[in-house]
Amino acid sequence: MTDRNGLPLQRIPKNWSAADLPDQTGKRFLITGATSGIGKEAARELARAGGNVIIAARSRSKAEKVKTEFSSQRIEILELDLTDLENVRRAANNLKGDIDVLILNAGIMAIPKLTTKDGFEMQMGTNHLGHFAFAGLIRDRVRSRIVSVSSQAHRIGNFGAGDKEAIRDICLGKNKYSAWGAYGNSKLANLLFTFELERKARANHWSFNAFAAHPGYSNTNLQSVGPQFRERIWEERATSFMNSMIAQSASRGALPTLCAATFPDLYGASYIGPDGFMEMRGFPKAVRARSIAYDQELSSNLWQVSEELTGVVWR
Repeated sequence: MTDRNGLPLQRIPKNWSAADLPDQTGKRFLITGATSGIGKEAARELARAGGNVIIAARSRSKAEKVKTEFSSQRIEILELDLTDLENVRRAANNLKGDIDVLILNAGIMAIPKLTTKDGFEMQMGTNHLGHFAFAGLIRDRVRSRIVSVSSQAHRIGNFGAGDKEAIRDICLGKNKYSAWGAYGNSKLANLLFTFELERKARANHWSFNAFAAHPGYSNTNLQSVGPQFRERIWEERATSFMNSMIAQSASRGALPTLCAATFPDLYGASYIGPDGFMEMRGFPKAVRARSIAYDQELSSNLWQVSEELTGVVWR
């Protein structure tokens, strides 16, 4: 398999697992949304492998519980609310020292129409714009990798004409709203951001590479957020049942993220997902995104709109 430039992808061994993690002693990781699900399992394994892990979370109490559960002196906590740009700036200022790997993992899925404190559509604001701003503010403190966690739902993302006006309207929730459509847009944005970031990193000689990963269908609380917002208990219970019967574990779902964050010599802009049927479950492998995710004009337009809306200009 080759990457989008026709270069051979670094081969990831079949059945690569957390047991194959290289020693991470001396490395520092920051993971957003690491109090549950994929982020929590990634934090657990990185700390187990000797890494120092910063859990960036909106709830300090939840982060403290995770730190206690891990019983590790290598866990730090950073309060970060991606739905509030003022808080994002404060968190960036509160981050002490450099980090080796930034993992942009936090997310919400298929919720009713809401807006962030800054007037962004909630899913785009949380999943893309908040991460865009935070990563931009700490760019010069990232030594090695920035990993964005996307989803197979990026395949239903649609930025319409793809010009800056259409993208701006979607980010501000001015288009016709669909809970799943908005989620797909935010996950497509994660990939457009990653591939544009890799181009900019190489052109500007920044110190890191950009990667993306997706977990397939994994048993986390992400699927329950939408039903909880809609106060549909039956839907939440049905989702939980389906997860327990069909989905792979959160620890298995975290493997593509762990691989993207640590596997040596990956080509920049590599996209890692499960190797099973329809990439829904399995062990990590290099995968291909939907073709529109590699559209350089669309990614450039999204980048410019993201800088405009957040006020964070990457330099």
